[in-house]
Amino acid sequence: MQVGVISDTHGLLRPEAVAALANSELILHAGDIGNLEVLAELEAIAPVVAVRGNNDTDEWAKAISDRQTLKIEDISVHILHIGREFNLFGTTGVQVVISGHSHKPSIVENNGILFLNPGSAGPRRFKLPISVAHLRVEGKAVHAEIVELAV
Repeated sequence: MQVGVISDTHGLLRPEAVAALANSELILHAGDIGNLEVLAELEAIAPVVAVRGNNDTDEWAKAISDRQTLKIEDISVHILHIGREFNLFGTTGVQVVISGHSHKPSIVENNGILFLNPGSAGPRRFKLPISVAHLRVEGKAVHAEIVELAV
């Protein structure tokens, strides 16, 4: 399964991000969405699972959970906005943790868990790249890739 991963749109869904996610069968948004229009535009591409970020404080965001765990094929994926809030004790069996918040894209494996931060696809922060990520899941195998957007 081809999974698109995006975070920190802050109300801005760039055409380059839409193009990078076009072949996704599922899209995961790791928070700081900005508004419901971003989710609606992503839903036009593929089903979306989103979590609320620390800046998603308006009324519309109250219905969105601050973290979720889901199964993608044989892989358990935990999504939250602030990665350092991930707690190993309450999430046994998780193979992938997706977070945002820092705007800094990264892929790190630690203790058998793949930690993926797609970076920010919204407004540029400092000199950090604008990016999304692809997550390819095939049974129990998973591969992550950061996709820098030319903006």
